[in-house]
Amino acid sequence: MIDNLIQIAGIVDEKEARTVIDCGVEFLGFPLRLPVHKEDLSEDDARKIISDFPENVRGVLITYLDNAKEIIDFVNFLNVNFVQLHGEIELPQIEKVKSLKPKLEIIKSLIVRGDNLPQLENEIRKFENAIDYFITDTFDPKTGATGATGKTHDWKISRKITELSIKPVILAGGLNDDNVYDAIKFVKPFGVDSHTGVENSSGRKDQKKIKRFLSEAKRAFDEIKGLEI
Repeated sequence: MIDNLIQIAGIVDEKEARTVIDCGVEFLGFPLRLPVHKEDLSEDDARKIISDFPENVRGVLITYLDNAKEIIDFVNFLNVNFVQLHGEIELPQIEKVKSLKPKLEIIKSLIVRGDNLPQLENEIRKFENAIDYFITDTFDPKTGATGATGKTHDWKISRKITELSIKPVILAGGLNDDNVYDAIKFVKPFGVDSHTGVENSSGRKDQKKIKRFLSEAKRAFDEIKGLEI
C-alpha cells in the first residue's frame, strides 16, 4: 500500500533518473507521445532506464493517448504498472484498459482552467469508478498545454477536488521546493508531483531542489497525519 505518492516527472536520461532515485524519490514520470511539449527522451531510452530501476521505484507513463489498445501496448513496451492519462479520453476506453489490464494503476488528469470547478466535478463523477487516482494540473492558455506548464492554479479548487473525490488526489501544477509544504497543508492531497519546479536554469533536475521538495512534502504529510490521529 502506497503511503503518500511523491512523483518527479520529466526524466531526460539515465543520469538524471539516478540522481532523482538517489534523492529518495520512488515515482518517476515519463511524458511520452505528447501533443504540445517535445518528449524529453526516446521511448527506447525510457524503456531501458525503467528496466534498471530498483525494486522499490516505479516508472509512470504520462501520455495523451486515448485508445485502450495503444495505451496497453505502450505500457507493456515500457513495462510499467502506472499510467497517467491526460487529454480527451472517453470513459469506455479507460474501462477497456482496466478490463484488459486490471492491475494497471490509472491516474486521470483534472485540468484546472480558471474557475471550472463545476466541469471538474462532472469529470470526477464520470471517471472515479474506473480509475485509481486523479491528478490536478494547470492549463496554460498561451501554449494550450495541460501539463508541465510550471504554473500554479487556485488551490481552493484542488482542495475542493480532494473533498469531492472518492479516489486519492495527487496535486500538480507549479509545485516546487518553496511552495510544496504550504500546498499540501492547504489542499491535503494524497500525493504531489513536480516537473519543472525542481529543475535548474539548464532544464535539468537539481539535486538540492529535489531533496528539499521531498523533505518539505514529507514534513507536510506527517503534520497532516498528526492532526488526524
